[in-house]
Amino acid sequence: MNKKIIFRFWYYFRQGWATYFAFIFGALNTLVVTYYLAIEKVPALVEVFPTFSHYVVIAILVGIPLLTSIGYLHFKKVPAYSSEVDISIEQNPYVFKLPPNGWNQAAVFPMYRLMTIMLLKISNNEKLSEDEITEIKKVLEDIENLTKGGWINKPKKMS
Repeated sequence: MNKKIIFRFWYYFRQGWATYFAFIFGALNTLVVTYYLAIEKVPALVEVFPTFSHYVVIAILVGIPLLTSIGYLHFKKVPAYSSEVDISIEQNPYVFKLPPNGWNQAAVFPMYRLMTIMLLKISNNEKLSEDEITEIKKVLEDIENLTKGGWINKPKKMS
């Protein structure tokens, strides 16, 4: 369990760093470095950006629409994102097996199994056993519970 806590901490740390800190720090760093090491040294650029504040405002007005467009292209028009998803699917062990302790395992696939049994019995003109009827009722209760926003096999941490 201790090992899992360390990796959960590591995951949360990376998300906080990459999504928030590194993004903001990187943007500020880029603005400061480009202005004071590049623009300030070129007289023609100083005419366009007389102060750091002017540079920041113009960079924001141009940068946000430009980077949003690039993000849109990344997801919608270029095969880069679909390649990332392909790799994620190839590496995800649950693509070809049921995730543990979820609604698929507790309700959906048991219902598929029971429907298949019922179809076989109907096609052979057989009746359902009492155990099968009880199992069907249990799965129906679970599905009803899910549709009302309830839980099936609620995770231990959420109890």
